[in-house]
Amino acid sequence: MKTLKDFMRMKHEREKISMLTAYDYPSAKQAEAAEIDMILVGDSLGMTVLGYESTVDVTLEDMKHHARAVRRGAKDTYIVVDMPFGTIGIDESRDTALAIELYRDTNANAIKIEGAHAAPVIKKCHDIGIPVVAHLGLTPQSFGITGYQLQATSKEAAKQLIEDAKLVEKSGAIMLVLEAIPSDLAHAITETLTIPVIGIGAGVGTDGQVLVYHDVLNYGVEHKPKFVKRYGDFSTGVEALKNYHDEVKRQAFPSEEYTYKKQIMNEVDE
Repeated sequence: MKTLKDFMRMKHEREKISMLTAYDYPSAKQAEAAEIDMILVGDSLGMTVLGYESTVDVTLEDMKHHARAVRRGAKDTYIVVDMPFGTIGIDESRDTALAIELYRDTNANAIKIEGAHAAPVIKKCHDIGIPVVAHLGLTPQSFGITGYQLQATSKEAAKQLIEDAKLVEKSGAIMLVLEAIPSDLAHAITETLTIPVIGIGAGVGTDGQVLVYHDVLNYGVEHKPKFVKRYGDFSTGVEALKNYHDEVKRQAFPSEEYTYKKQIMNEVDE
């Protein structure tokens, strides 16, 4: 398993870091078999596997359930798990207690927290030994305010994002995810910070990249963001299921090839 020390070395040596979301046992096994550097159990699982309208509906118990399954599937991969909506930003003591609970109950290597407003909780977690990955730019839990669109597009917003990135690093974040921001800004932040920066929709100038498992494999996804590249196509599964349905109807399945043939009824009748 790679460690934070490895990721810091990779940043220093300019070796790119690969991160992929995974939400269950089989996807985690695939990610580990593919030698992905790091797995994110993201709260995007709300839409991709639970059918929720947004990440806002995801609960702490949802995150625990899926993170445990991912850990079982990827025992030797560094795993980061999201703090869901409503667990950060209410009260520092309560928020920290929930962070401890998620970290302890999932056996994750780190938790991820959205927004610069979480800097005090990041510091508290750092002080008690919980590694925290910060997340800035487009933060899906705040989509109701920001919308799903490119962030930091003005001079003032870009300056603020740089200051926010410095703040979360100073607060003790071990890593930063930057989502949906201009590529030159993402590169500048990456060069400014000493911690690894992972981009999603932020260009090639970051220390690494993260994509959603379902986006990469075109698995049940209705919308394809600009920054997503397809590397496989699980949508062919629908055609396979149609073929199965048709063969059942025609009694073509199961054929003799798929049938146990011991003639037991002759013995029963004796």
